[in-house]
Amino acid sequence: MKIVLNKGQKIFFTSDTHYNHSNICAATTKWEHAQDVTRPFSSLEQMNQTIVDNINSAIGEDDILIHLGDWSFGGFERIKEFRDQIKCKNIHLVLGNHDHHIRNDKDGIRSLFSSVHDYLFLDIRVPMWKNEVDKFEFICMHYPIASWDGMNNGVPHLHGHCHLPPHHRIAAGKAMDVGVDGNEMKPLSLGEIVTIMESRPIAKLCLPQDHHEKRL
Repeated sequence: MKIVLNKGQKIFFTSDTHYNHSNICAATTKWEHAQDVTRPFSSLEQMNQTIVDNINSAIGEDDILIHLGDWSFGGFERIKEFRDQIKCKNIHLVLGNHDHHIRNDKDGIRSLFSSVHDYLFLDIRVPMWKNEVDKFEFICMHYPIASWDGMNNGVPHLHGHCHLPPHHRIAAGKAMDVGVDGNEMKPLSLGEIVTIMESRPIAKLCLPQDHHEKRL
């Protein structure tokens, strides 16, 4: 998918917001031994509001958000409830394993998003001065993949799913988990990702631990 940004328009990335997921919130979880995989909020409402506030404080109405899956939790109604609170008009969703209602387009729910994908080869064009344009490419998928199209040419891979903490979110090569758990519960701007990825070596991804596994 090709996106040409307008002057002043910005693009952001996030994943695994898990809006209204009670088990991922420390105050409401029923998971056993969950201290290393839950979010330290005092209530589910506080977690939900923090997610919404962090998106709205960073992303403008006319900016673009690429969301790499696991949008919401706790029932079909939560999908629209979450979307209605986000002021950004342009949200492209890459489906996660918990996005089954969106995948099935229940009651036309996909219309809440600008586009919906399983896998996204993203071509971003950023206008500069004197008609010059910067070009950035990314392979976006909810799940981390070991090798990807354009890897040998330095194309980064962005993923979610693993809920990696900050010290594990960046892989050995040009790949990273853009999920909120490893990024201060905030979306990442294109500039932030480019700065991180430009110094990374070209290497296939040694797949990280899944968040369903016991984390070492």
